Amino acid sequence: MFSTPDAELVSLSHVLDLAGTFVFALSGAMAGVRRKLDLFGVLVVSFVAANAGGITRDILIGAVPPGAINDWRYLVASLLAGIITFFFPSTITQQWNRILLLFDAAGLALFAVSGTHKALAYGLNPIMAALLGMLTGIGGGMARDLLLGEIPIVLRADLYAVAALAGAAIVVIANMLQLPPGVATLVGAALCFGLRVLAIRRGWHLPVSGTDK
Repeated sequence: MFSTPDAELVSLSHVLDLAGTFVFALSGAMAGVRRKLDLFGVLVVSFVAANAGGITRDILIGAVPPGAINDWRYLVASLLAGIITFFFPSTITQQWNRILLLFDAAGLALFAVSGTHKALAYGLNPIMAALLGMLTGIGGGMARDLLLGEIPIVLRADLYAVAALAGAAIVVIANMLQLPPGVATLVGAALCFGLRVLAIRRGWHLPVSGTDK
């Protein structure tokens, strides 16, 4: 039976969603600028990267219309990030790939924990809440890469979805132990971000398919 969302968890997930929206929008906009898209194209990629995961999550848990469509702040955060990136590209040209990956890792961490919090607030069981948290984290990046004609990073990168799932698991475990949501958020996001950054720097990855043995 559907349960009423917990007000504290919904409020926390909303704040994290907006933060993640802006960060992921930056990563989407940077990817669009790198591919030399025009202003409209950059803004589209920025919005899609920032909101695809959250929209998918909200539809699956019955939070309709999705926050990214119902709340003007999601659109403003996405467009603001896109405009800043498009008109001031000199601020992000140095060490481009590293900056893009760091923004992507930060967005992944924020969305993984916020998605898990929102799923828990809507009464999902712990396992499905963690999976939806992971989906929230990886959905925007997948949509961004597909729009740009690339293999989604989640299918080829070092511990991408695994990092999101680890962060989501922390939130779920903390909820089961009735620990403060804020603590779970910090620890879960830090774990996800840390795993992703370490995987990038040290080349950690899951086994890769191939014909050569």
